[in-house]
Amino acid sequence: MSPLEPFGARLRHAMDARGPLCVGIDPHGSLLSAWGLNDDVAGLERFTRTVVDALAGTVAVFKPQSAFFERFGSRGIAVLERAVADLRDAGALVVMDAKRGDIGSTMAAYAETYLRKDSPLFSDALTVSPYLGYGSLRPAVDLARESGAGLFVLALTSNPEGAEVQRAVREDGRTIGATMLAHLARENAGQTPMGSFGAVVGATLGDLSSYDLDINGPLLAPGIGAQGATPADLPGVFGPAVRNVVPNVSRGVLRHGPDAAALREAARRYADEVRAAAGA
Repeated sequence: MSPLEPFGARLRHAMDARGPLCVGIDPHGSLLSAWGLNDDVAGLERFTRTVVDALAGTVAVFKPQSAFFERFGSRGIAVLERAVADLRDAGALVVMDAKRGDIGSTMAAYAETYLRKDSPLFSDALTVSPYLGYGSLRPAVDLARESGAGLFVLALTSNPEGAEVQRAVREDGRTIGATMLAHLARENAGQTPMGSFGAVVGATLGDLSSYDLDINGPLLAPGIGAQGATPADLPGVFGPAVRNVVPNVSRGVLRHGPDAAALREAARRYADEVRAAAGA
């Protein structure tokens, strides 16, 4: 597979081959403690290495939450850099969950950090926030397209607070969330097997039939597992777009560590349940 093949195509291939699942890597303090690890850089490194070694060869997508590495400063970032490199070397795709959003040269610098191919943190995709206006994301959109990477834009998130912005209604009668979905549909127009510019849409949100989720791009769906959603809920939430859903499970898999076999079994079970629910 060419490294320049667009992210949307690489994602489709990875999910078809390994199963439709994204495992979040969220080494927060309580989880480190549950694994019997100290909440320090050594614990962070042990936790991350265990997840990578156990799952990198079988899971399609990983979503490291950058904040849990950043809190340890440069040593935490070094752990993240190695994890990203090792995951990608094992054939997995990496979605960096950093939710960056700014304007002009600052947004361009964020894009270069995660989407420039020679960057130590180069990832297959990046989560971004469009709430300085969708146009503020243009440096990231352009560099992602050039690098064969992708973006996941916050559109309809699973946190309750998100509704006050994302479901606010514009003068034209369309909600902000629907506006973001429409922008992404335009970015993905004509791309096969799907485009590289996706939306973050919570799996806990219930019936979303009033929104056009058919953006010809991936839909990153947090909320499965600890937040209460199940794979069986996906068709009801996403409707005909369910085949392009990338379900994210974090604690639902990670709580089975540090036993590597238990981590693999949990990931396999979720992937199988999603595949069955989506008819994939």
